[in-house]
Amino acid sequence: MHVHLILALVAFLWGLNPPVMKIGLLYIPPMPYNAVRLFAALAVSWFVLRRLCTWLPLRREDRQALIISSLGFFFFQLFFTFGVQLTTAGNSSLILGCLPVSIAVINHFHHLEKIKAGVIRGIILSLAGVTLMVAGTGKELSLTGDHLFGALLLLTASLSYGYYTIFSRPLAATYSAYQITTCILLISTGLFTVISLPAIVGVDWRAVPWPGWASFLYSGIFPLCLANCLWIWGTAKAGSTTASLYNNLSPVFAVGAGYYFLGETFGLLQFLGAVIILAGLYVANNQNSAPAEKNYNEAS
Repeated sequence: MHVHLILALVAFLWGLNPPVMKIGLLYIPPMPYNAVRLFAALAVSWFVLRRLCTWLPLRREDRQALIISSLGFFFFQLFFTFGVQLTTAGNSSLILGCLPVSIAVINHFHHLEKIKAGVIRGIILSLAGVTLMVAGTGKELSLTGDHLFGALLLLTASLSYGYYTIFSRPLAATYSAYQITTCILLISTGLFTVISLPAIVGVDWRAVPWPGWASFLYSGIFPLCLANCLWIWGTAKAGSTTASLYNNLSPVFAVGAGYYFLGETFGLLQFLGAVIILAGLYVANNQNSAPAEKNYNEAS
């Protein structure tokens, strides 16, 4: 039970993130904003790792899984940053709600987890719930012009996050979640910095008011560092496909946070969507996915 509570906490932290990011993005452009929150996440993760955890040398057979998961995390950050700017908020919510589908497809393709019928039913219910929540917000759904390209970028981001989730899971059998998180953040932050450096240099950081600084610090420390650390731990315990269903609790918390802090609406369709998402979790948790016999390094 405590695993599911931890994964619900992850969804809560991720759900609070969009309203917080909206504040920071009023003062900082998307690319440098994402870069500095990665810096904040890496700094905290490294500090906690050195103070509280034991660093274990990386085994040769684990390098491939670390590289794949790190690249998955990096490409998610990259494609997500560009994708949300090119498509509608409705498209973004719906496509990111497809993470359980992405993870199920990747697991099936690489023969990593056997997905049982109950989990598939949970995925279908979860997607139906997300669809109702998007409909309840009145956000536009469109695949015309740039919206289609943005949607494709977000779909690629979802697949990338799926690879990050799946291939970070076997590492948790040997290394602490904070060591895995730190290694992934180190690689992905370095790559993201190379791409976003001109945009970072172009920002007048002295002109950014304290809400902008507070926004990226919160977003980096809690949703990016702490939540991903708990996510890696949770997927190792619950299985990547089942754990991914908790991702779809994030819109529930996001809508609730928007209602309380930003005065956004929370209507009947959103309430029904939240209930259906919870029903999907209940169905899936009664028939969890079982790991296949195949080795992660062989699968990749």
